[in-house]
Amino acid sequence: MALKKLLQVAISAVSVKAVFAHQIPLGDTVEQPETWLSKYGPQIDQPFSGPLAFSHMTYSRCLEDESAQFDIAVLGMPFDTGTSYRPGARFGPYAIRSGSRRQREARGYSLAWGNNPYEQGSKIIDCGDVPVIPFDNVLAMDQMEVAYSTLLNRPIASSQSVWAKGAQLAKDGRERPRIVSLGGDHTIVLPILRALNKVYGPVSVIHFDAHLDTWNGYPGTVTEQSRITHGTFFYVANEEGLVSNSSIHAGIRCKLVGLGDIENDESVGFHFITSDDIDDHGVPAIIKRIRERVGDTPVYLSLDIDVIDPGLAPATGTPEAGGWTSREVKRIIRGLAGLNFVGADIVEVAPIYDHGMFDISWLTAAADLVHDFLSMFMSQSPPTPHALPGSWPRDEL
Repeated sequence: MALKKLLQVAISAVSVKAVFAHQIPLGDTVEQPETWLSKYGPQIDQPFSGPLAFSHMTYSRCLEDESAQFDIAVLGMPFDTGTSYRPGARFGPYAIRSGSRRQREARGYSLAWGNNPYEQGSKIIDCGDVPVIPFDNVLAMDQMEVAYSTLLNRPIASSQSVWAKGAQLAKDGRERPRIVSLGGDHTIVLPILRALNKVYGPVSVIHFDAHLDTWNGYPGTVTEQSRITHGTFFYVANEEGLVSNSSIHAGIRCKLVGLGDIENDESVGFHFITSDDIDDHGVPAIIKRIRERVGDTPVYLSLDIDVIDPGLAPATGTPEAGGWTSREVKRIIRGLAGLNFVGADIVEVAPIYDHGMFDISWLTAAADLVHDFLSMFMSQSPPTPHALPGSWPRDEL
């Protein structure tokens, strides 16, 4: 009997020991695996990763998010059913954003500009694309105008003025955000000008392009809407009183019906600079001519990628030989800083006409021009040379 009782006590002791063996003494903790944030920090986007926003900037669906505020917005307009030759520019906004992947806010300083546009006190965001209908041009034109007007009439994000001249230029004296539009074919400029007209009245246009885009119609035009194409929109804009008689083309080299096209162009309100003028007069003279032409008026800058030679930018709908280099265009744009820019665009980027839609050389050029537009908006005058250690001193253009 005593042996049995002793055996029960021994078994109980073993059971208690087994229970306590699984218990954790007070003060001890279970070792947790190290988290990504504690070990590596924020989940940054690499140049080749992350959501597709321009230069990895903040992205918002601004047309539906009425609380989204900004000083400058990037807005895609994927419309290409106004083309007369090769479509495909509806993929332009996507392609330009793809080309911008190596750019980012934290590394946006440019030696040429002497600034980082993202560090100048303005809030810049990507507002996505206008969901343009591809089946009805009348509807698409209204969609683009309403979208642009929606963003143009938002209050600026900054508590202080970021562009004091903007309030002076606006009809109601209120400072508005500015928009950089990604086309899309060149037809998108007509609804943009219609929206701008409500705020600023007629504007002067600086038009970088191989073509005039002031023709009054194409053969076969039988309806009012069929008059509006990527080669006629300025003619229609003039009829509607949207452009000032102080506009100018830069980089013209297209074939014409004859000199009557030039006479018509002047009646629409444009003077022009040919692509060959850069050889005869040089970049400084071109800058001077453009600045003198538009003066102190509200200015809209529209850049067709075909102003650049197709050897450097082949993926566009209507390529023309003998264009400017991207470096020449960029230098001219720097020389225009300080004008009263109310908006800008880059259009006719059609990636399908190059190597598998992802030729990084010219897509990067298109994206880099948008970066130039942002710096241009931020600058009160053309940049001056910086005396940097190891640099070659020069006179600025």
